[in-house]
Amino acid sequence: MNPLTDAEKTDIRRFCGYPAYGAAAVSLQSWRFYQAYGLLEFRMTNLSDSELAIARRYLGSLTVLEFAVPRSGENLDTDQAAVWTRNANEPRDRLQLFTEWCRRLCGFLGVPPGPALADNGLVLVV
Repeated sequence: MNPLTDAEKTDIRRFCGYPAYGAAAVSLQSWRFYQAYGLLEFRMTNLSDSELAIARRYLGSLTVLEFAVPRSGENLDTDQAAVWTRNANEPRDRLQLFTEWCRRLCGFLGVPPGPALADNGLVLVV
């Protein structure tokens, strides 16, 4: 099976909550060498064929879930139409579902969720 493409790796980084990797090898990119980032890069480069297949399934599902979040805002102006009543919590529910699947991808890859998936509580960066 073909290894992950750069685009697939970019999506995995995003979905796992990690920032953009960048292309330039400059000292400002030293974050790349922190353990969690390095582990993620190692895993993406060394997945077996069966693991690649699962990772690609996650990417497909997460892409659909990601696009559903902003689309849920299309009905925010309608509170009730005939017998249909919108779920007032749909954007929040979709975002929670998407985030849960992002965390599942992190679990599959064996990496901690990145900063973008941090809980909304206090976060200390050292």
